[in-house]
Amino acid sequence: MASQRDLAKQLLQRARDDEAAARAMLPIEAVTDAIVGMLAQQGVEKSIKAVLAARGIDFPFTHDIGGLVGICKNAGVSLPDDLADVDQLTPYAGALRYDADDPKLVDRETSLRWATTAVTWARVQLEAAEESVAAGDEVVD
Repeated sequence: MASQRDLAKQLLQRARDDEAAARAMLPIEAVTDAIVGMLAQQGVEKSIKAVLAARGIDFPFTHDIGGLVGICKNAGVSLPDDLADVDQLTPYAGALRYDADDPKLVDRETSLRWATTAVTWARVQLEAAEESVAAGDEVVD
């Protein structure tokens, strides 16, 4: 079984992939905001889970960003201020992927900005955790 640190690294890499895909789709007019939103939602979700895993904090199998943000708050993990409304991406994880209409809940630029912010935040958090482990402060497995 992978350690929490290994899981955190895997989740961060997948979040980077999702953010990169959202960035690549952004200028393509034929790609709807719902698709960019879904990719951004996945990037944010995996970024938060990566930070939780790096800190050894259990999290459920969920796409609910608001729920994951709540777990962070309860554990004393602060998210960037720019992610205050990021839970608006949650519907893009499931229900909106199958709706016939694109409800445009979040514009594509905001979706991408949130994904980029989340991935950057998670990368910094994981680097800090690695430095802490290297310094012998704490080992999370």
